[in-house]
Amino acid sequence: MIEILIVEDEKPISDLIRLNLMKAGYSCTCAFDGMEAADILEERNFDLIILDVMLPKLNGFELMEYIKPLGIPVIFLTAKATLDDRLRGLTSGAEDYMVKPFEIVELLARVNIVLRRYNKMEQQLTLKDIAIDTKNQNVSKAGKHIELTPKEFELLELLMRNKNITLFREKIYEEIWGSEYSVESRTLDLHIQRLRKKLDIGDCLKTVFKAGYRLEEQKTKDH
Repeated sequence: MIEILIVEDEKPISDLIRLNLMKAGYSCTCAFDGMEAADILEERNFDLIILDVMLPKLNGFELMEYIKPLGIPVIFLTAKATLDDRLRGLTSGAEDYMVKPFEIVELLARVNIVLRRYNKMEQQLTLKDIAIDTKNQNVSKAGKHIELTPKEFELLELLMRNKNITLFREKIYEEIWGSEYSVESRTLDLHIQRLRKKLDIGDCLKTVFKAGYRLEEQKTKDH
């Protein structure tokens, strides 16, 4: 399982990030100041670090000097929004720099991008009796191969990497088709319909009214 270290001193923000990353299938550890993070990194290795800048005891830029030799990719997530701060963060060796306030869906997308860049994405994804081999782009249900088009596969992978999280239509279009969402387009709805039919996941693949879609790990009462 992918291991992510969250270094954030504000507990509500730390909890928000942790809960959503865990919903997406990641294992998370939290540190609330720079020194605590450094101590954890002495004992354990991680696949990714989400790092605030304004931390007690040791700030994020200072901690980055300790992280850099470890070769662990870092995403800065901070309220420091000036151009100088962004440049300092990126030139320090971080893979990305996000400014608060932030959308959790965007953070998850950026996490996926960085992990993919480092070849650390999970290659085997599962939901009930459905299994995806992302390396070979193979999908099976109860051991039987299911034929999907390339876009259907990309959409299913996106949904499975973001299980239990509502993905907005605009974000899905950007990720899958590389274009802006048009209210007249039925492309996404058609692909969702095909996935439901081919994989029999109507009970898990929810339509979120006026928002988008959510693939649920477990069946719930909301619709």
